[in-house]
Amino acid sequence: MPKPSPLKNWGGVRTLQGKLKRSDTLTANREAVAYELLSMASTRLTDIVEWDDKGSVKVKSVEDIPKAALSALKSIKVNTKGELEVELYDKVGVLRILAKASGLLDRPEDEDKPAVIGINVKAPNDT
Repeated sequence: MPKPSPLKNWGGVRTLQGKLKRSDTLTANREAVAYELLSMASTRLTDIVEWDDKGSVKVKSVEDIPKAALSALKSIKVNTKGELEVELYDKVGVLRILAKASGLLDRPEDEDKPAVIGINVKAPNDT
């Protein structure tokens, strides 16, 4: 039976992780990358917009929006009906990236390896 190809040759997550570990740019800026991801993950819509007593929604003044929340802001539009559209970056996707980076989604290393049981068989002596 042929030996299966190592997972690293499949171009999957492990390959990507290896490339990221070797990236000088990401290594030099890893704290800034982590800060941006954490900012996106922790931003709430109420950091960017506010409601009045009548239910009218408006975007807060730029000075009133926390700097970290600006990282999560993808777009602000007013559509043809005059309705405000505020779009944030995908929080679930950002949380998934953070979970992977922190090891929360990793399985223990030995979990994906097959169990090995040593069996020694000795033929009877014909004497």
